[in-house]
Amino acid sequence: MSAIEQRILEKTWFYRFHLPSGKVTSTYDDGALDQIHESRLSMLKSVIDSCFGGSLAGHNAIDIACHQGWFATKLAQWNADDVLAIDARAEHVADTTLIRDALQLSKLRVTQSDVHALDPAKLGQFDLVLMLGLIYHLENPIGALRQARALTKHVCVVETQIVPGMTGMVDYGSYRFVRPLKGSFGIIDETDDTHGPEASTTGICLVPSLEALFWIMRKIGFARVELVPPPEDAYEQLRYGKRVMVVGYVE
Repeated sequence: MSAIEQRILEKTWFYRFHLPSGKVTSTYDDGALDQIHESRLSMLKSVIDSCFGGSLAGHNAIDIACHQGWFATKLAQWNADDVLAIDARAEHVADTTLIRDALQLSKLRVTQSDVHALDPAKLGQFDLVLMLGLIYHLENPIGALRQARALTKHVCVVETQIVPGMTGMVDYGSYRFVRPLKGSFGIIDETDDTHGPEASTTGICLVPSLEALFWIMRKIGFARVELVPPPEDAYEQLRYGKRVMVVGYVE
């Protein structure tokens, strides 16, 4: 077993990484959260199969808010020509780099950046953009989605918690001016949790309804937006529609 693997196995991870020696990382709460990652991976793989024929060979990808790099490593293992993994937290960049090196994934690049600081003009566009588990931790989720759209050449996958929707008409400045609601946002307070590795960096979180997410993604330039069906054995939030994975297509 390599020295890198020894360092990896000394800590508890958010994801179950399979290492070259055959060892597997231990995960939070004795694996209680493993199912959500496996469910999301299964759903993502269905998108890869449908859009890219099951392999990312000949394509590039970016994983925005990559956390510890679990999905980014999968993209590299699915033969992407180039994968850029980005996260705002230095600890996540370090973890992703460590895993990258242990798995010897030479086509996986790792860098630190907040989503709103990304410069699409410098980064260019990517055939596949991932934004998993991010926007419901942000106070400006629409700005983040605009960034994702600017970076997307073909397909963008967004996975997020959602809140119940609101519909109907509202007086908009006067009873004479009435506008339809296009969805809604819920406000979640994470201001006491910003130190946590899975929480917001600012503490104020706007969580969209499904209707709002679809409407916004269309308005910011995705030609088509589709819901990814969860597998029958999916994690309960995905199975019951409290979290969703959606795909935005540029063409």
